[in-house]
Amino acid sequence: MDDDLEIQRLKEERQKMEKDLAALTSLTFDTDLYSSNKFEGYEQSIAVNEDDDNADPAENEIARKMASFTAPKQYYKETLRSGEEDEMSGFKQPGKIIDREDDYRRRRLNRIISPERNDPFQDKTPGPEVRTYVDVMKEEALKRKEEEVRREIAKRKKEEEENKEKDKDVEKPKKRNRWDMSQDENAGGTKKSKAASDWDMPDSTPGIGRWDATPTPGRIGDATPSLSRKNRWDETPTPGRLNDSESTPAGGVTPGATPAGMAWDATPKLGGLATPTPKRQRSRWDETPATMGSATPGATPAAAYTPGVTPFGAVDMATPTPNALMRSAMTPEQYNLLRWEKDIEERNRPLTDEELDSMFPEEGYKILEPPASYVPIRTPARKLLATPTPMGTPLYNIPEENRGQQFDVPKELPGGLPFMKPEDYQYFGSLLNEENEEELSPEEQKERKIMKLLLKVKNGTPPQRKTALRQLTDKARELGAGPLFNRILPLLMQPTLEDQERHLLVKVIDRVLYKLDELVRPYVHKILVVIEPLLIDEDYYARVEGREIISNLSKAAGLATMIAAMRPDIDNIDEYVRNTTARAFSVVASALGIPALLPFLKAVCQSKKSWQARHTGIKIVQQIAILIGCAVLPHLRSLVEIIEHGLNDENQKVRTITALSLAALAEAAAPYGIESFDSVLKPLWKGIRSHRGKVLAAFLKAIGFIIPLMDAIYASYYTKEVMVILIREFQSPDEEMKKIVLKVVKQCVSTEGVEAEYIRNDILPEFFRNFWVRRMALDRRNYKQLVETTVEIANKVGVADIVGRIVEDLKDESEPYRRMVMETIEKVVANLGASDIDARLEELLIDGILYAFQEQTSDDANVMLNGFGAVVNSLGQRVKPYLPQICGTIKWRLNNKSAKVRQQAADLISRIAVVMKQCGEEQLMGHLGVVLYEYLGEEYPEVLGSILGALKAIVNVIGMTKMTPPIKDLLPRLTPILKNRHEKVQENCIDLVGRIADRGAEFVPAREWMRICFELLEMLKAHKKGIRRATVNTFGYIAKAIGPQDVLATLLNNLKVQERQNRVCTTVAIAIVAETCSPFTVLPALMNEYRVPELNVQNGVLKSLSFLFEYIGEMGKDYIYAVTPLLEDALMDRDLVHRQTAASAVKHMALGVAGLGCEDALVHLMNYVWPNIFETSPHVINAVMEAIEGMRVALGAAVVLNYCLQGLFHPARKVREVYWKIYNSLYIGAQDALVASYPVLEDEDSNVFSRPELHMFV
Repeated sequence: MDDDLEIQRLKEERQKMEKDLAALTSLTFDTDLYSSNKFEGYEQSIAVNEDDDNADPAENEIARKMASFTAPKQYYKETLRSGEEDEMSGFKQPGKIIDREDDYRRRRLNRIISPERNDPFQDKTPGPEVRTYVDVMKEEALKRKEEEVRREIAKRKKEEEENKEKDKDVEKPKKRNRWDMSQDENAGGTKKSKAASDWDMPDSTPGIGRWDATPTPGRIGDATPSLSRKNRWDETPTPGRLNDSESTPAGGVTPGATPAGMAWDATPKLGGLATPTPKRQRSRWDETPATMGSATPGATPAAAYTPGVTPFGAVDMATPTPNALMRSAMTPEQYNLLRWEKDIEERNRPLTDEELDSMFPEEGYKILEPPASYVPIRTPARKLLATPTPMGTPLYNIPEENRGQQFDVPKELPGGLPFMKPEDYQYFGSLLNEENEEELSPEEQKERKIMKLLLKVKNGTPPQRKTALRQLTDKARELGAGPLFNRILPLLMQPTLEDQERHLLVKVIDRVLYKLDELVRPYVHKILVVIEPLLIDEDYYARVEGREIISNLSKAAGLATMIAAMRPDIDNIDEYVRNTTARAFSVVASALGIPALLPFLKAVCQSKKSWQARHTGIKIVQQIAILIGCAVLPHLRSLVEIIEHGLNDENQKVRTITALSLAALAEAAAPYGIESFDSVLKPLWKGIRSHRGKVLAAFLKAIGFIIPLMDAIYASYYTKEVMVILIREFQSPDEEMKKIVLKVVKQCVSTEGVEAEYIRNDILPEFFRNFWVRRMALDRRNYKQLVETTVEIANKVGVADIVGRIVEDLKDESEPYRRMVMETIEKVVANLGASDIDARLEELLIDGILYAFQEQTSDDANVMLNGFGAVVNSLGQRVKPYLPQICGTIKWRLNNKSAKVRQQAADLISRIAVVMKQCGEEQLMGHLGVVLYEYLGEEYPEVLGSILGALKAIVNVIGMTKMTPPIKDLLPRLTPILKNRHEKVQENCIDLVGRIADRGAEFVPAREWMRICFELLEMLKAHKKGIRRATVNTFGYIAKAIGPQDVLATLLNNLKVQERQNRVCTTVAIAIVAETCSPFTVLPALMNEYRVPELNVQNGVLKSLSFLFEYIGEMGKDYIYAVTPLLEDALMDRDLVHRQTAASAVKHMALGVAGLGCEDALVHLMNYVWPNIFETSPHVINAVMEAIEGMRVALGAAVVLNYCLQGLFHPARKVREVYWKIYNSLYIGAQDALVASYPVLEDEDSNVFSRPELHMFV
């Protein structure tokens, strides 16, 4: 052992000595300024795009420095996940999915994750414990039967009640005296509700009190307590007063109220029970409230009650026990309630003898025996509802510090696991048991590993998540499908799941599916139960994710397995299940091809057993059409044939869905495929004459989508036929019908062959009378549909007809209605112009839009603003007489106390500036410019942004010379505004400054421009790309104005900063300055900067060269020889990023000078680029391959082939692979050019390699 230590010590000494010797011969820097390791703290590779830069380098640093005891690691990253900083940035969507779901979508929580099913493709026969397709179908049939029986019972009960009601009406009951009533009749205490179900009937066992029975787990709270005999445990006896009002009441009776059936003046009977009095109507407020009102809907009724239900008996009132709670999915509220209960119990427990002894002196006190008649309170209701203070005044007792006490600070989890939320304990709680993993069985170890990885994916930091995801993907087959899905799927059914968590878990399933492939078959239905709800989620991205998973699942499991898994759900009794299954089937069809599914669909749609199956089958066709759009065309005829019989089905719902499916197919096929619909035209036509209500709406929708597919002559005929019914339905009060009628009118009107005259005379009067009413503006979807239909009609009949009818409504008192009118006018005028608006209509229009603009109170979508702008721009010079009035309104509103009003006034200026110029109102614009200039002190950033935008519009229109205030006054006022960090202000300000720098730089002294340069450097940090791009361009304009030297000095200095984004933007700015002011003004200073021995600066210089040669193109031929030595050095540097950036510069240089006679320099550089082909870093190898491609363009394919040939047949596989990769890209890029360069081979007996035509040519 000592020998080993000695050897280690000698080794270290020798290494130290070698270092000292090396230091004498090598170049050294001052270690105060530069560290001994010149690469310390720098990235080894720069991402090609910003997506790869997510991993946080600070995290590892923190982990290293904070190894001592401190807050758990996850709190350093907490802000990344919590998103608290977004709270102030407007309305934030709630994180939890359940918070934004409606009741229908919440029904997903009612579904049960089914056990795994048999895989029929396995060779072995399934055992009796494995569920097969037959078992599942039997279960479904049983459920259906049960549902039918329940319905029948409910129906009979209803009939019985109705009969009873009739009997009561027939015979009037005689008035009964209170003495006539038997005691048993009134003993229940509460009146039975009429609609009580079988389950609510009282237990038949006579005389058993509720507190005596131990409730069985399956029947908590389903029996009404029998109150026929009072029980001694129900009351607290006091000596001499056994039966007075203080006694604790029975189960459901409120403490303090008169016990049911007791009156103070009643004659007492034997056994201490009173003679009952006629019972008074009890108020609901007298009843004991349910304790667990906040439970999550959809949870098992073991502990979660419907809010508002008054409980009966003890089990409902008792503190929920852990067992009762664990039977359901425990929500955080229940978890916390349990904790509070425990805490209160702990605080309020009776003092023990030892504690009393320690509190009181030994003398002077006597311990009394409790009275013989004393019975402790055992009513659980009293325990929960009583005030938890002890009797008498409690004495203060200085608590002793308990060092072992567990506070609510979550303890750091073992093994670097991320933070666990309260609701996660149910799933990941076993990870807290720090048991020795070696002692666990292999299966348990696997489970534990999966749980750890899933916790990291769900709650971990981005780097943790990335590694865990990769491990789960790589080891998917090793971990096994069963353990994986049994862990992932319950997490996805968690009621408290958040959007981000769901996204991550779905990602896990997606990755795992690829790996597991056919092993996934037994779990297909399990996965579908969890993923199908995503298909109806309101979030678009969730729907896309759901479709992607089901698509991959169907490819992995195959069509037969998918059909076997989903067939039982097609005629499920729950409509929610049928709906989601239909959508899932449509995804399967798009993944595996419609033809594969057609035979199955045909069978389902013709099912005789249940209308539900037919309904779902036809819905699948509808969803297929919606999902894959015009790709249904090849299968259109067969799909229509499959569903056409549904139009005559005896079930109304099937007829409706058939018509809607035909509408979807016609919409998807438009404008083709009319011949496929021939067979359904007749039943549809009959249908619209014989149906009413929802079915008629569906039939109309189908016709509305089929008419546009017809030839003009038929379309005209059918439109006139259907219009009679449409006009009748204009008066329908049903909202859904209105939407469909509007849609159909839009379709019919837009069809060729429908004449404008017919629309004007037959449709317009009724259309405007019924639809252009205030109520239509209140529902968003109706509003949108009405605007679209009116615009479509206007396209046929012209502007004047439509605008003339609604222009008066711009002065309507209802703001939503005015907004709808304005939006319609805007769209109509923008589409068709204002040429057929006469003078009178023009006056009314301007008057109306001015009124509407001034009267608006809220306009989030800028409808009024857009409308005003569209009308003014369409009218053009005809607006001149109204401009003074409009500008007067704008000036007045710029002074309004409401920020929103000021903002809109400024926005309006930028909309109408161009028209003011056309009308020759430059003086008026100059005046507005001065007014806006005075308002540059605006404190609201949104308003300030709009004011800057208005100034920009005016400067653009009237030019720099005529601008008032003059540019020399305006620009210094803008310089401090550049410091504003609000995006809108930054964007508008930089645009305005850039425009002045471009067009009017000479009006401003150079010193002011330099000041602006320093401000612009800060703007390179902006998040928005548009701002950074505008800033970089502005540097170019300023350099052009005041010369590149000063600007360049500022920029080169900025290369020393630490943030990458800032440096990259600076390098682009340098390249733009070089392009604007010729490269020779920039290159000397830039190349000189490369001598600074700092990595960031050198990389910045190389990146600048890369952008510079990209921008200057063939101008680069004059500078290629100057920069070659610098690139030589960079391509030989030890640092990867140097070589990567230099290779990128070489690429742009080669592409710029191709064919300009610089081949010697390029070949020289090629010799430095080529050795980097074996690099493994993805960014470096990309840059090198691109440089070689650039050389192929500049030097020709033959030269690159010569480099390539030396390694194509190398003995080492890794070498060969690289060379063949280069050869492949060479072959793709220049296949024909390579022919001349192939080596000349001798002919063989069977193969002829000679190319005589080429030899002749050469």
